Amino acid sequence: MLTVQLIPPTPDVADELLRFETDNRAFFEARINARPPGYYSLQGVQAAIEQARRDSAEDKGYQFLMRDAAGVLVGRVNLAGVRRGQFQMADLGYRIAESAGGRGHASAAVRLVLAKAFGELGLRRVEANARVDNEGSVRVLLRNGFTQFGRSTRSFELGGVWHDRLHFERHAD
Repeated sequence: MLTVQLIPPTPDVADELLRFETDNRAFFEARINARPPGYYSLQGVQAAIEQARRDSAEDKGYQFLMRDAAGVLVGRVNLAGVRRGQFQMADLGYRIAESAGGRGHASAAVRLVLAKAFGELGLRRVEANARVDNEGSVRVLLRNGFTQFGRSTRSFELGGVWHDRLHFERHAD
């Protein structure tokens, strides 16, 4: 089984996180909407880390950096939009470095973050979505027990092209 470690982003990893995001910027932006240009600076990443820390403290969202067995930053995974009350749910997102794709890092990280979501955080439901043509992401979700519950047409615009999305859910055991 592939070993990955999830750690919350902290100010001491800002340089490394900026390098990760800059090195993979074109790869990510070909698949998902771009971050604001100001993000790609040390100050931008530091502000994002501080926002992630506030979101966690306020139980709004949880971000994690993904390290492989050698300690290399290979991705990110997050639980966003935490909704308590009658919902007890969040939305799952993840991104893997281009050089680390297809090696099981995303599957391992999603498995770990689901354990945290359904354990320590007490969530009962996690939702995720993927573009129809993102077969790798769909496989990650299915491997981790997600079930597809819908499809939205022309729901995501990237580079002037509209894409369909598949919607998935996973419930606490």
